[in-house]
Amino acid sequence: MDKTPQHIAREAASLPDAPGVYKFFDSDNTILYIGKAKNLKKRVQSYFAKSQHNNKTTVMLRKAVRIEHIVVANENDALLLENSLIKQWQPRYNVMLKDDKTYPWVCITNEEFPRIVYTRNKADFIGEFYGPYTSGYTIKTLLSLVKQLYKPRSCRLKLTQENINKAKFDVCLEYHIGTCLAPCVGFQSKDDYRANIEEARSIIKGRMLHVIGYLQQKMMSLAKEYKYEEANQIKEKIAIIESFKAKSTVVNNKAKNIDVYGIAHDNHSYYISYLKIIDGAIVHSFNTEVKRRMNETPEEVLLHVAFDIWNRNRKDTNEAVVPVKPDFTPEGLKWKVPTKGDKLKLQELAQRNARFFMMEKQRILEKRDPEIAIERKLQTLKKDLRLAEMPYYIECFDNSNLQGTNPVASCVVFRNTRPSKKEYRHYNIKTVSGANDFASMSEIIFRRYKRLSEEGGELPKLIVIDGGKGQLSAAVDSLKTLDLYGKMAIIGLAKRLEEIYYPGDSTPMYLDKNSESLKIIRQLRDEAHRFAITFHRKKRDKQMLDNELLHIKGIGEKTLGLLLKHFGSAHNIKHAPVDELSKIIGKSKALIIQDHFKKQ
Repeated sequence: MDKTPQHIAREAASLPDAPGVYKFFDSDNTILYIGKAKNLKKRVQSYFAKSQHNNKTTVMLRKAVRIEHIVVANENDALLLENSLIKQWQPRYNVMLKDDKTYPWVCITNEEFPRIVYTRNKADFIGEFYGPYTSGYTIKTLLSLVKQLYKPRSCRLKLTQENINKAKFDVCLEYHIGTCLAPCVGFQSKDDYRANIEEARSIIKGRMLHVIGYLQQKMMSLAKEYKYEEANQIKEKIAIIESFKAKSTVVNNKAKNIDVYGIAHDNHSYYISYLKIIDGAIVHSFNTEVKRRMNETPEEVLLHVAFDIWNRNRKDTNEAVVPVKPDFTPEGLKWKVPTKGDKLKLQELAQRNARFFMMEKQRILEKRDPEIAIERKLQTLKKDLRLAEMPYYIECFDNSNLQGTNPVASCVVFRNTRPSKKEYRHYNIKTVSGANDFASMSEIIFRRYKRLSEEGGELPKLIVIDGGKGQLSAAVDSLKTLDLYGKMAIIGLAKRLEEIYYPGDSTPMYLDKNSESLKIIRQLRDEAHRFAITFHRKKRDKQMLDNELLHIKGIGEKTLGLLLKHFGSAHNIKHAPVDELSKIIGKSKALIIQDHFKKQ
Protein backbone atom coordinates (compact mmCIF):
# COMPACT_ATOMS: atom_id res chain seq x y z
CA MET A 1 0.00 0.00 0.00
CA ASP A 2 1.15 3.52 -0.80
CA LYS A 3 2.34 5.07 2.45
CA THR A 4 3.49 8.44 1.09
CA PRO A 5 2.33 11.85 2.37
CA GLN A 6 0.02 11.94 -0.68
CA HIS A 7 -1.67 8.78 0.61
CA ILE A 8 -2.21 10.41 4.02
CA ALA A 9 -3.51 13.54 2.30
CA ARG A 10 -6.15 11.38 0.63
CA GLU A 11 -7.02 9.87 4.02
CA ALA A 12 -7.38 13.40 5.44
CA ALA A 13 -10.04 14.19 2.85
CA SER A 14 -12.25 11.50 4.36
CA LEU A 15 -12.02 12.83 7.94
CA PRO A 16 -15.24 14.25 9.44
CA ASP A 17 -16.02 17.97 9.73
CA ALA A 18 -16.17 17.64 13.51
CA PRO A 19 -14.05 18.51 16.57
CA GLY A 20 -11.63 15.86 17.74
CA VAL A 21 -8.07 14.63 18.17
CA TYR A 22 -5.79 13.28 15.42
CA LYS A 23 -2.63 11.15 15.69
CA PHE A 24 0.19 10.70 13.14
CA PHE A 25 1.89 7.24 13.22
CA ASP A 26 5.17 6.10 11.66
CA SER A 27 5.96 2.70 10.08
CA ASP A 28 6.79 1.22 13.53
CA ASN A 29 3.31 2.18 14.76
CA THR A 30 4.82 4.82 17.04
CA ILE A 31 2.82 8.01 17.59
CA LEU A 32 4.75 10.94 16.11
CA TYR A 33 2.34 13.77 16.88
CA ILE A 34 -1.01 14.36 18.59
CA GLY A 35 -3.14 17.40 17.81
CA LYS A 36 -6.60 18.79 18.50
CA ALA A 37 -8.93 20.42 15.98
CA LYS A 38 -12.20 22.29 15.84
CA ASN A 39 -12.61 20.67 12.41
CA LEU A 40 -10.58 17.49 11.88
CA LYS A 41 -10.76 17.50 8.07
CA LYS A 42 -9.68 21.14 7.62
CA ARG A 43 -6.92 20.92 10.23
CA VAL A 44 -5.26 17.76 8.88
CA GLN A 45 -5.66 18.85 5.26
CA SER A 46 -3.84 22.09 6.11
CA TYR A 47 -0.63 20.08 6.63
CA PHE A 48 -0.67 19.09 2.96
CA ALA A 49 -2.04 22.35 1.55
CA LYS A 50 1.01 24.36 2.65
CA SER A 51 3.98 24.43 0.27
CA GLN A 52 6.48 25.14 3.04
CA HIS A 53 6.90 23.89 6.59
CA ASN A 54 9.64 24.24 9.15
CA ASN A 55 12.22 21.42 9.16
CA LYS A 56 10.68 19.40 12.01
CA THR A 57 7.20 19.43 10.51
CA THR A 58 8.62 18.35 7.15
CA VAL A 59 10.51 15.46 8.78
CA MET A 60 7.42 14.42 10.77
CA LEU A 61 5.24 14.34 7.64
CA ARG A 62 7.90 12.36 5.78
CA LYS A 63 7.92 9.71 8.54
CA ALA A 64 4.14 9.53 8.90
CA VAL A 65 2.38 6.60 7.22
CA ARG A 66 -1.14 6.79 8.68
CA ILE A 67 -3.55 8.86 10.73
CA GLU A 68 -6.02 7.94 13.45
CA HIS A 69 -8.68 10.25 14.81
CA ILE A 70 -11.13 10.47 17.70
CA VAL A 71 -14.30 12.56 17.40
CA VAL A 72 -15.49 14.39 20.53
CA ALA A 73 -18.47 16.59 21.39
CA ASN A 74 -16.71 19.97 21.32
CA GLU A 75 -13.32 21.67 21.18
CA ASN A 76 -13.10 21.82 24.96
CA ASP A 77 -13.29 18.01 25.11
CA ALA A 78 -10.70 17.87 22.30
CA LEU A 79 -8.30 19.96 24.38
CA LEU A 80 -8.83 17.75 27.44
CA LEU A 81 -8.25 14.57 25.43
CA GLU A 82 -5.21 15.98 23.64
CA ASN A 83 -3.66 17.02 26.95
CA SER A 84 -4.25 13.55 28.42
CA LEU A 85 -2.93 11.65 25.38
CA ILE A 86 0.23 13.77 25.10
CA LYS A 87 1.09 13.02 28.73
CA GLN A 88 0.35 9.32 28.22
CA TRP A 89 2.29 8.77 24.96
CA GLN A 90 4.80 11.66 24.97
CA PRO A 91 5.10 11.92 21.15
CA ARG A 92 8.42 13.10 19.82
CA TYR A 93 7.07 16.15 17.95
CA ASN A 94 4.66 17.50 20.57
CA VAL A 95 5.24 20.28 23.04
CA MET A 96 6.26 18.41 26.17
CA LEU A 97 5.14 19.91 29.46
CA LYS A 98 7.42 19.42 32.43
CA ASP A 99 6.83 16.12 34.21
CA ASP A 100 4.88 16.74 37.42
CA LYS A 101 7.25 14.46 39.34
CA THR A 102 10.09 16.94 38.95
CA TYR A 103 8.25 19.47 41.11
CA PRO A 104 7.30 19.27 44.80
CA TRP A 105 3.62 19.33 45.78
CA VAL A 106 1.50 19.64 48.93
CA CYS A 107 -0.93 16.74 49.29
CA ILE A 108 -3.97 16.40 51.57
CA THR A 109 -4.52 12.65 51.68
CA ASN A 110 -7.80 10.81 51.09
CA GLU A 111 -8.00 9.32 54.59
CA GLU A 112 -10.61 9.43 57.28
CA PHE A 113 -8.15 11.56 59.27
CA PRO A 114 -6.23 13.25 56.40
CA ARG A 115 -2.53 14.01 56.57
CA ILE A 116 -0.88 17.06 54.96
CA VAL A 117 2.40 16.03 53.35
CA TYR A 118 5.17 17.27 51.05
CA THR A 119 5.77 14.95 48.08
CA ARG A 120 7.16 14.72 44.55
CA ASN A 121 5.06 11.70 43.61
CA LYS A 122 1.81 13.06 42.23
CA ALA A 123 -0.93 10.44 41.99
CA ASP A 124 -4.50 11.70 42.24
CA PHE A 125 -5.81 8.57 43.99
CA ILE A 126 -3.64 9.43 47.03
CA GLY A 127 -5.39 12.72 47.69
CA GLU A 128 -5.72 16.37 46.64
CA PHE A 129 -2.53 17.97 45.32
CA TYR A 130 -1.66 21.67 45.43
CA GLY A 131 1.16 23.17 43.43
CA PRO A 132 3.51 22.53 41.83
CA TYR A 133 6.11 24.60 43.66
CA THR A 134 9.65 25.37 42.49
CA SER A 135 10.89 26.04 46.00
CA GLY A 136 11.05 23.34 48.65
CA TYR A 137 11.62 26.13 51.18
CA THR A 138 8.22 27.67 50.31
CA ILE A 139 6.45 24.38 50.95
CA LYS A 140 8.26 23.77 54.24
CA THR A 141 7.36 27.29 55.43
CA LEU A 142 3.72 26.71 54.49
CA LEU A 143 3.58 23.31 56.19
CA SER A 144 5.27 24.77 59.26
CA LEU A 145 2.48 27.38 59.47
CA VAL A 146 -0.21 24.71 59.10
CA LYS A 147 1.48 22.54 61.74
CA GLN A 148 1.71 25.48 64.14
CA LEU A 149 -1.96 26.41 63.66
CA TYR A 150 -3.78 23.09 63.35
CA LYS A 151 -1.41 20.33 64.47
CA PRO A 152 -2.46 17.68 61.92
CA ARG A 153 -1.12 14.19 62.50
CA SER A 154 2.13 13.14 60.77
CA CYS A 155 1.98 9.42 61.63
CA ARG A 156 1.17 6.71 59.05
CA LEU A 157 -1.25 4.83 61.28
CA LYS A 158 -4.40 3.38 59.67
CA LEU A 159 -6.45 5.87 61.61
CA THR A 160 -10.21 5.17 61.46
CA GLN A 161 -12.99 5.85 63.93
CA GLU A 162 -13.46 2.10 64.28
CA ASN A 163 -9.80 1.56 65.26
CA ILE A 164 -9.94 4.51 67.67
CA ASN A 165 -13.02 3.03 69.36
CA LYS A 166 -11.16 -0.28 69.73
CA ALA A 167 -8.30 1.57 71.47
CA LYS A 168 -5.69 0.15 69.11
CA PHE A 169 -3.29 3.11 69.54
CA ASP A 170 -1.35 4.93 72.21
CA VAL A 171 -0.29 8.60 72.25
CA CYS A 172 3.19 9.26 70.88
CA LEU A 173 5.93 11.84 71.38
CA GLU A 174 4.19 14.28 68.98
CA TYR A 175 1.35 14.66 71.50
CA HIS A 176 3.69 15.13 74.45
CA ILE A 177 5.65 17.91 72.73
CA GLY A 178 2.40 19.63 71.65
CA THR A 179 2.55 19.15 67.86
CA CYS A 180 -0.43 16.75 67.63
CA LEU A 181 -3.80 16.71 69.42
CA ALA A 182 -3.92 12.88 69.52
CA PRO A 183 -7.04 12.03 67.52
CA CYS A 184 -5.68 8.44 67.59
CA VAL A 185 -6.92 8.04 71.17
CA GLY A 186 -9.98 10.28 70.88
CA PHE A 187 -8.46 13.41 72.50
CA GLN A 188 -9.51 15.31 69.34
CA SER A 189 -12.85 14.48 67.72
CA LYS A 190 -13.14 13.56 64.06
CA ASP A 191 -15.35 16.59 63.34
CA ASP A 192 -12.90 18.98 64.98
CA TYR A 193 -9.96 17.38 63.16
CA ARG A 194 -11.64 17.65 59.73
CA ALA A 195 -12.71 21.27 60.45
CA ASN A 196 -9.04 22.08 61.04
CA ILE A 197 -8.10 20.35 57.79
CA GLU A 198 -10.65 22.50 55.93
CA GLU A 199 -9.10 25.68 57.36
CA ALA A 200 -5.63 24.39 56.46
CA ARG A 201 -6.85 23.66 52.91
CA SER A 202 -7.98 27.30 52.55
CA ILE A 203 -4.56 28.53 53.70
CA ILE A 204 -2.75 26.21 51.29
CA LYS A 205 -4.97 27.56 48.49
CA GLY A 206 -3.92 31.09 49.53
CA ARG A 207 -7.34 32.13 50.85
CA MET A 208 -5.97 33.63 54.05
CA LEU A 209 -8.46 36.51 54.23
CA HIS A 210 -11.27 33.95 54.19
CA VAL A 211 -9.66 32.03 57.08
CA ILE A 212 -8.97 35.23 59.05
CA GLY A 213 -12.58 36.37 58.65
CA TYR A 214 -13.88 32.99 59.79
CA LEU A 215 -11.57 32.93 62.83
CA GLN A 216 -12.48 36.50 63.81
CA GLN A 217 -16.17 35.59 63.86
CA LYS A 218 -15.38 32.49 65.90
CA MET A 219 -13.27 34.53 68.34
CA MET A 220 -16.04 37.11 68.85
CA SER A 221 -18.58 34.34 69.38
CA LEU A 222 -16.41 32.70 72.05
CA ALA A 223 -15.80 36.06 73.75
CA LYS A 224 -19.56 36.69 73.95
CA GLU A 225 -19.91 33.33 75.69
CA TYR A 226 -17.16 34.40 78.16
CA LYS A 227 -14.83 31.69 76.85
CA TYR A 228 -11.86 34.03 76.96
CA GLU A 229 -9.13 31.39 77.05
CA GLU A 230 -10.43 29.74 73.86
CA ALA A 231 -10.97 33.16 72.25
CA ASN A 232 -7.37 34.07 73.03
CA GLN A 233 -6.14 30.88 71.36
CA ILE A 234 -8.08 31.91 68.22
CA LYS A 235 -6.54 35.39 68.48
CA GLU A 236 -3.05 33.87 68.55
CA LYS A 237 -3.90 31.88 65.41
CA ILE A 238 -5.04 35.05 63.63
CA ALA A 239 -1.78 36.79 64.60
CA ILE A 240 0.27 33.90 63.17
CA ILE A 241 -1.66 33.96 59.86
CA GLU A 242 -1.40 37.76 59.65
CA SER A 243 2.36 37.52 60.18
CA PHE A 244 2.70 34.89 57.47
CA LYS A 245 0.45 36.86 55.09
CA ALA A 246 2.60 39.98 55.58
CA LYS A 247 5.52 38.10 54.05
CA SER A 248 3.58 37.47 50.83
CA THR A 249 4.19 39.89 47.97
CA VAL A 250 1.15 42.17 47.86
CA VAL A 251 0.66 43.34 44.29
CA ASN A 252 -2.96 44.43 43.93
CA ASN A 253 -5.60 44.45 46.65
CA LYS A 254 -8.38 44.27 44.04
CA ALA A 255 -7.05 41.09 42.40
CA LYS A 256 -9.03 38.41 44.18
CA ASN A 257 -8.32 35.19 42.30
CA ILE A 258 -6.51 35.22 38.96
CA ASP A 259 -3.70 33.37 37.20
CA VAL A 260 -1.06 35.49 35.46
CA TYR A 261 1.33 34.28 32.75
CA GLY A 262 4.43 35.69 31.11
CA ILE A 263 6.25 34.15 28.15
CA ALA A 264 9.67 34.61 26.56
CA HIS A 265 11.41 32.52 23.94
CA ASP A 266 14.64 31.90 22.08
CA ASN A 267 15.39 29.53 19.19
CA HIS A 268 15.23 26.43 21.39
CA SER A 269 12.56 26.90 24.04
CA TYR A 270 9.65 28.86 25.43
CA TYR A 271 9.96 30.08 29.02
CA ILE A 272 6.72 30.47 30.99
CA SER A 273 6.32 32.33 34.28
CA TYR A 274 3.18 31.65 36.34
CA LEU A 275 1.85 33.78 39.22
CA LYS A 276 -1.12 32.80 41.39
CA ILE A 277 -2.84 35.89 42.79
CA ILE A 278 -5.31 35.51 45.67
CA ASP A 279 -6.62 38.35 47.84
CA GLY A 280 -4.15 40.80 46.33
CA ALA A 281 -0.98 38.77 46.97
CA ILE A 282 1.25 36.38 45.07
CA VAL A 283 0.67 33.16 46.96
CA HIS A 284 2.28 30.82 44.48
CA SER A 285 4.62 31.06 41.49
CA PHE A 286 6.84 28.91 39.34
CA ASN A 287 8.67 28.93 36.00
CA THR A 288 8.77 26.19 33.40
CA GLU A 289 10.64 25.60 30.15
CA VAL A 290 8.94 24.13 27.07
CA LYS A 291 11.21 22.84 24.29
CA ARG A 292 10.28 23.96 20.80
CA ARG A 293 9.30 21.02 18.62
CA MET A 294 7.34 22.10 15.52
CA ASN A 295 7.66 25.89 15.34
CA GLU A 296 4.81 26.38 17.82
CA THR A 297 3.47 29.92 18.31
CA PRO A 298 3.41 31.66 21.73
CA GLU A 299 -0.40 31.36 21.65
CA GLU A 300 -0.24 27.58 21.17
CA VAL A 301 2.30 27.08 23.96
CA LEU A 302 0.40 29.33 26.36
CA LEU A 303 -2.80 27.39 25.71
CA HIS A 304 -1.13 24.07 26.56
CA VAL A 305 0.65 25.34 29.69
CA ALA A 306 -2.19 27.47 31.08
CA PHE A 307 -4.80 24.77 30.44
CA ASP A 308 -2.60 22.15 32.12
CA ILE A 309 -2.06 24.30 35.22
CA TRP A 310 -5.74 25.29 35.40
CA ASN A 311 -6.81 21.65 35.02
CA ARG A 312 -4.39 20.38 37.67
CA ASN A 313 -5.58 23.06 40.11
CA ARG A 314 -9.17 21.81 39.71
CA LYS A 315 -10.27 24.88 37.73
CA ASP A 316 -10.10 27.09 40.84
CA THR A 317 -10.11 30.36 38.89
CA ASN A 318 -12.05 31.69 35.94
CA GLU A 319 -9.57 34.25 34.59
CA ALA A 320 -6.05 33.99 33.16
CA VAL A 321 -4.10 37.18 32.39
CA VAL A 322 -1.85 36.55 29.37
CA PRO A 323 0.37 38.61 26.99
CA VAL A 324 -1.26 37.09 23.87
CA LYS A 325 -4.66 35.47 23.50
CA PRO A 326 -4.73 31.74 22.60
CA ASP A 327 -6.97 30.77 19.70
CA PHE A 328 -9.22 28.62 21.91
CA THR A 329 -10.90 29.35 25.24
CA PRO A 330 -11.56 26.34 27.50
CA GLU A 331 -15.04 26.19 29.01
CA GLY A 332 -15.03 27.90 32.41
CA LEU A 333 -11.93 30.01 31.75
CA LYS A 334 -11.56 33.39 30.10
CA TRP A 335 -8.41 35.01 28.72
CA LYS A 336 -7.55 38.60 29.55
CA VAL A 337 -4.92 40.53 27.56
CA PRO A 338 -4.64 43.77 29.59
CA THR A 339 -3.84 47.11 28.00
CA LYS A 340 -3.86 49.28 31.11
CA GLY A 341 -4.37 49.26 34.85
CA ASP A 342 -3.35 46.89 37.62
CA LYS A 343 -3.70 43.71 35.55
CA LEU A 344 -1.25 45.10 32.99
CA LYS A 345 1.25 45.68 35.81
CA LEU A 346 0.79 42.09 36.97
CA GLN A 347 1.25 40.80 33.44
CA GLU A 348 4.44 42.89 33.02
CA LEU A 349 5.73 41.42 36.28
CA ALA A 350 5.17 37.90 34.90
CA GLN A 351 6.87 38.91 31.63
CA ARG A 352 9.94 40.14 33.53
CA ASN A 353 10.06 36.86 35.47
CA ALA A 354 9.87 34.91 32.20
CA ARG A 355 12.73 36.93 30.67
CA PHE A 356 14.92 36.55 33.77
CA PHE A 357 14.20 32.81 33.80
CA MET A 358 15.19 32.61 30.11
CA MET A 359 18.42 34.55 30.71
CA GLU A 360 19.34 32.33 33.65
CA LYS A 361 18.75 29.18 31.57
CA GLN A 362 20.79 30.67 28.71
CA ARG A 363 23.62 31.58 31.09
CA ILE A 364 23.80 28.01 32.38
CA LEU A 365 23.76 26.55 28.85
CA GLU A 366 26.30 29.03 27.53
CA LYS A 367 28.64 28.27 30.41
CA ARG A 368 28.57 24.62 29.35
CA ASP A 369 28.81 25.31 25.62
CA PRO A 370 30.13 28.71 24.38
CA GLU A 371 28.89 27.90 20.86
CA ILE A 372 25.30 28.27 22.11
CA ALA A 373 26.10 31.84 23.22
CA ILE A 374 27.53 32.66 19.80
CA GLU A 375 24.47 31.29 18.00
CA ARG A 376 22.12 33.25 20.27
CA LYS A 377 24.03 36.50 19.74
CA LEU A 378 24.03 36.02 15.98
CA GLN A 379 20.31 35.26 15.98
CA THR A 380 19.64 38.37 18.07
CA LEU A 381 21.79 40.52 15.79
CA LYS A 382 20.06 39.16 12.71
CA LYS A 383 16.62 39.87 14.18
CA ASP A 384 17.42 43.34 15.59
CA LEU A 385 19.10 44.57 12.39
CA ARG A 386 16.47 42.91 10.13
CA LEU A 387 19.10 40.95 8.20
CA ALA A 388 18.38 38.23 5.66
CA GLU A 389 21.42 36.14 6.63
CA MET A 390 23.22 35.28 9.83
CA PRO A 391 25.99 37.91 10.32
CA TYR A 392 28.75 35.49 11.29
CA TYR A 393 31.29 37.57 9.30
CA ILE A 394 31.24 41.37 9.81
CA GLU A 395 33.60 44.13 8.65
CA CYS A 396 33.63 47.64 10.10
CA PHE A 397 35.37 50.73 8.62
CA ASP A 398 36.58 54.02 10.13
CA ASN A 399 38.60 57.03 8.90
CA SER A 400 41.14 59.04 10.86
CA ASN A 401 43.03 62.29 10.16
CA LEU A 402 44.32 65.31 12.06
CA GLN A 403 43.19 68.54 10.42
CA GLY A 404 43.43 66.82 7.06
CA THR A 405 46.98 65.48 7.58
CA ASN A 406 48.02 61.83 7.31
CA PRO A 407 44.54 60.51 6.38
CA VAL A 408 44.21 56.78 7.06
CA ALA A 409 41.43 54.22 7.40
CA SER A 410 40.92 50.93 9.23
CA CYS A 411 38.99 47.74 8.55
CA VAL A 412 38.32 45.40 11.48
CA VAL A 413 36.84 41.92 11.13
CA PHE A 414 34.55 40.07 13.54
CA ARG A 415 33.79 36.40 13.06
CA ASN A 416 31.06 34.84 15.19
CA THR A 417 30.78 38.12 17.18
CA ARG A 418 34.49 38.00 18.13
CA PRO A 419 37.43 40.07 16.83
CA SER A 420 39.58 38.29 14.21
CA LYS A 421 42.67 40.49 14.62
CA LYS A 422 44.81 38.66 12.06
CA GLU A 423 42.34 39.87 9.41
CA TYR A 424 42.45 43.54 10.44
CA ARG A 425 43.69 45.91 7.71
CA HIS A 426 44.76 49.55 7.68
CA TYR A 427 44.94 51.83 4.63
CA ASN A 428 46.71 55.01 3.60
CA ILE A 429 44.29 57.28 1.75
CA LYS A 430 45.78 57.80 -1.71
CA THR A 431 43.29 59.72 -3.87
CA VAL A 432 41.93 62.25 -1.35
CA SER A 433 43.65 65.38 -0.14
CA GLY A 434 42.54 67.11 3.03
CA ALA A 435 39.78 66.14 5.46
CA ASN A 436 37.07 64.57 3.29
CA ASP A 437 35.55 61.66 5.18
CA PHE A 438 33.00 60.87 2.46
CA ALA A 439 35.58 60.59 -0.32
CA SER A 440 37.98 58.67 1.96
CA MET A 441 35.27 56.14 2.81
CA SER A 442 34.39 55.74 -0.87
CA GLU A 443 38.03 55.03 -1.73
CA ILE A 444 38.57 52.46 1.03
CA ILE A 445 35.35 50.52 0.35
CA PHE A 446 36.20 50.45 -3.36
CA ARG A 447 39.78 49.24 -2.78
CA ARG A 448 38.78 46.64 -0.16
CA TYR A 449 36.05 44.92 -2.14
CA LYS A 450 37.65 45.31 -5.57
CA ARG A 451 40.58 43.30 -4.26
CA LEU A 452 38.37 40.71 -2.54
CA SER A 453 36.36 40.27 -5.73
CA GLU A 454 39.45 39.91 -7.93
CA GLU A 455 41.03 37.38 -5.56
CA GLY A 456 37.79 35.42 -5.10
CA GLY A 457 37.80 36.11 -1.38
CA GLU A 458 34.86 35.63 0.97
CA LEU A 459 32.54 38.62 1.24
CA PRO A 460 31.19 39.67 4.65
CA LYS A 461 27.55 39.20 5.57
CA LEU A 462 27.40 42.68 7.11
CA ILE A 463 29.36 45.92 6.60
CA VAL A 464 29.26 48.54 9.36
CA ILE A 465 30.29 52.08 8.43
CA ASP A 466 31.38 54.28 11.34
CA GLY A 467 29.45 57.38 10.31
CA GLY A 468 26.03 58.67 9.40
CA LYS A 469 24.12 59.06 6.14
CA GLY A 470 26.98 60.74 4.23
CA GLN A 471 29.61 58.06 4.83
CA LEU A 472 27.03 55.31 4.27
CA SER A 473 26.00 56.80 0.90
CA ALA A 474 29.64 57.06 -0.18
CA ALA A 475 30.22 53.39 0.70
CA VAL A 476 27.04 52.33 -1.14
CA ASP A 477 28.17 54.20 -4.28
CA SER A 478 31.45 52.24 -4.30
CA LEU A 479 29.60 48.93 -3.91
CA LYS A 480 27.32 49.88 -6.80
CA THR A 481 30.33 50.68 -8.97
CA LEU A 482 31.70 47.22 -8.22
CA ASP A 483 28.26 45.65 -8.84
CA LEU A 484 28.31 44.29 -5.27
CA TYR A 485 25.44 46.30 -3.80
CA GLY A 486 22.75 43.98 -2.49
CA LYS A 487 25.16 41.06 -2.06
CA MET A 488 26.10 42.24 1.43
CA ALA A 489 24.05 44.00 4.11
CA ILE A 490 25.41 47.45 5.00
CA ILE A 491 24.50 49.92 7.75
CA GLY A 492 25.89 53.20 9.08
CA LEU A 493 26.35 54.00 12.76
CA ALA A 494 26.20 57.72 13.63
CA LYS A 495 28.54 58.58 16.48
CA ARG A 496 26.54 61.01 18.63
CA LEU A 497 23.25 59.21 19.32
CA GLU A 498 24.24 55.76 18.00
CA GLU A 499 21.64 55.99 15.27
CA ILE A 500 21.61 53.14 12.76
CA TYR A 501 21.03 54.12 9.12
CA TYR A 502 20.05 51.87 6.22
CA PRO A 503 20.73 52.71 2.55
CA GLY A 504 17.98 54.82 1.01
CA ASP A 505 16.25 55.44 4.36
CA SER A 506 16.67 58.85 5.98
CA THR A 507 14.94 57.77 9.20
CA PRO A 508 17.39 56.14 11.62
CA MET A 509 16.67 53.09 13.77
CA TYR A 510 17.45 53.09 17.48
CA LEU A 511 18.32 49.93 19.40
CA ASP A 512 17.77 49.60 23.12
CA LYS A 513 20.84 51.05 24.84
CA ASN A 514 21.24 47.85 26.86
CA SER A 515 20.63 45.45 23.98
CA GLU A 516 23.21 42.83 23.14
CA SER A 517 23.11 43.80 19.46
CA LEU A 518 24.06 47.40 20.18
CA LYS A 519 26.88 46.22 22.43
CA ILE A 520 28.33 44.18 19.55
CA ILE A 521 28.01 47.10 17.12
CA ARG A 522 29.64 49.43 19.65
CA GLN A 523 32.48 46.98 20.08
CA LEU A 524 32.98 46.90 16.29
CA ARG A 525 32.91 50.70 16.10
CA ASP A 526 35.29 51.17 19.04
CA GLU A 527 37.70 48.56 17.70
CA ALA A 528 37.75 50.16 14.22
CA HIS A 529 38.30 53.59 15.79
CA ARG A 530 41.11 52.32 18.03
CA PHE A 531 42.84 50.56 15.14
CA ALA A 532 42.59 53.64 12.88
CA ILE A 533 43.82 56.05 15.59
CA THR A 534 46.75 53.78 16.47
CA PHE A 535 47.83 53.53 12.82
CA HIS A 536 47.39 57.28 12.32
CA ARG A 537 49.47 58.07 15.41
CA LYS A 538 52.29 55.72 14.36
CA LYS A 539 52.35 57.21 10.85
CA ARG A 540 52.38 60.78 12.17
CA ASP A 541 55.09 60.05 14.74
CA LYS A 542 57.23 58.28 12.14
CA GLN A 543 56.91 61.19 9.76
CA MET A 544 57.82 63.69 12.45
CA LEU A 545 60.85 61.66 13.51
CA ASP A 546 61.98 61.08 9.93
CA ASN A 547 61.80 64.79 9.23
CA GLU A 548 63.61 65.55 12.46
CA LEU A 549 66.51 63.22 11.62
CA LEU A 550 67.06 64.96 8.29
CA HIS A 551 67.47 68.30 10.07
CA ILE A 552 70.24 67.14 12.45
CA LYS A 553 73.36 69.08 11.48
CA GLY A 554 76.13 66.71 10.40
CA ILE A 555 73.81 63.81 9.48
CA GLY A 556 73.20 63.29 5.77
CA GLU A 557 70.87 61.09 3.77
CA LYS A 558 73.51 58.35 3.37
CA THR A 559 74.06 58.13 7.15
CA LEU A 560 70.31 58.17 7.76
CA GLY A 561 69.83 55.34 5.26
CA LEU A 562 72.40 53.18 7.09
CA LEU A 563 70.68 53.80 10.43
CA LEU A 564 67.18 53.05 9.12
CA LYS A 565 68.43 49.90 7.42
CA HIS A 566 69.86 48.64 10.71
CA PHE A 567 67.33 49.93 13.28
CA GLY A 568 64.19 49.81 11.15
CA SER A 569 62.58 53.07 12.35
CA ALA A 570 63.33 56.60 13.57
CA HIS A 571 61.84 55.66 16.94
CA ASN A 572 64.44 52.89 17.42
CA ILE A 573 67.24 55.25 16.38
CA LYS A 574 66.13 57.83 18.93
CA HIS A 575 66.26 55.31 21.79
CA ALA A 576 69.36 53.36 20.68
CA PRO A 577 72.48 53.38 22.98
CA VAL A 578 75.56 55.33 21.74
CA ASP A 579 77.58 52.11 21.51
CA GLU A 580 75.13 50.58 19.02
CA LEU A 581 74.97 53.78 16.95
CA SER A 582 78.79 53.93 16.93
CA LYS A 583 79.05 50.47 15.37
CA ILE A 584 77.07 51.68 12.34
CA ILE A 585 78.13 55.32 11.79
CA GLY A 586 81.13 55.92 14.08
CA LYS A 587 81.36 57.47 17.50
CA SER A 588 81.40 61.14 16.47
CA LYS A 589 78.14 60.97 14.49
CA ALA A 590 76.59 58.82 17.21
CA LEU A 591 77.35 61.52 19.79
CA ILE A 592 75.85 64.20 17.49
CA ILE A 593 72.57 62.25 17.32
CA GLN A 594 72.53 61.61 21.06
CA ASP A 595 73.23 65.29 21.87
CA HIS A 596 70.43 66.36 19.54
CA PHE A 597 67.81 64.25 21.29
CA LYS A 598 69.17 65.19 24.75
CA LYS A 599 68.70 68.89 23.95
CA GLN A 600 65.07 68.16 23.15
